[in-house]
Amino acid sequence: MAQQLNYNHLRYFYTVANKGSIAKASELLHISPQTISGQLTVFENYLGVKLFDRKGKRLVMNDMGKLVYSYAEDIFALGNELQQSLKAQDASQQVVFNIGVIDVIPKILAVNILENSFQLEDPTKLICREGDFSALLSELALNKLDLILSDRPLTPGVPIRAYNHFLGECGLSFYASNKVAKTLKKTFPQSLHQHPFLICGDKSNQKINLQSWFDQEQIYPTTVAEFDDSAMMKYFGQSGYGVFCTPSIIEAHVTQQYGVSVIGRTTQVTERFYAISPERKVKHPGVKLLVEAAQEIFTNVMD
Repeated sequence: MAQQLNYNHLRYFYTVANKGSIAKASELLHISPQTISGQLTVFENYLGVKLFDRKGKRLVMNDMGKLVYSYAEDIFALGNELQQSLKAQDASQQVVFNIGVIDVIPKILAVNILENSFQLEDPTKLICREGDFSALLSELALNKLDLILSDRPLTPGVPIRAYNHFLGECGLSFYASNKVAKTLKKTFPQSLHQHPFLICGDKSNQKINLQSWFDQEQIYPTTVAEFDDSAMMKYFGQSGYGVFCTPSIIEAHVTQQYGVSVIGRTTQVTERFYAISPERKVKHPGVKLLVEAAQEIFTNVMD
């Protein structure tokens, strides 16, 4: 009788393939690198094929590895669906909705979208994870997330089976403290030239697009600070250290919450927002609800 497939070995392989190295898989699985390496060798011997090619210190899936990976995706996705289905059968059990939010997404926008999850018919427990794009995609690939709110789509060629849902787009609004807002507003955007400016960090797509627009307009603000944390940037702007900008969809919140004034807007630089959901036979009931709610938010605010 043929030996049955060891699903622990399959999980080790799947995690290493997804993370790109044994060391990173070790951190995620809380298993020593030596154990994972040894179990991978056992798994390859069982299958009778090599699954990885070594390129320097990196492990890269070969053609056989990609084939096994595609089956592993389906197997673990079905396992997750089974767990969700069993939970749904128990009326006393809360429906767990695991959401990942890319850390550059405006928090108020995420709140406005995610609060709709409590409109589901069944009692719902919302679990919200924040992180960078690659980290949350890894969680999605391991079936630990039901949806990701993102500022970019999943690109072709990424070995993750998932759908992109376009939520909407908007331009940028620029703000300054009330003391200087009137002066800057009169000649916007030329008034930004050599004026102190607070800019977002490299994690955001906004930075490159914004700098390209500055070049196009021949406007060169003086960047006095750069922030990964958008809330901190707003507080510095509120204190008068420079002009800053946000997606226009949260303009009303920013002016009210931080007591700053809008000095101008542009639609030549746009922010696009997406929801990314895994390809599953049984979708979480909240995915459709949140996608439609988010699209409605953009339609209502931007009209």
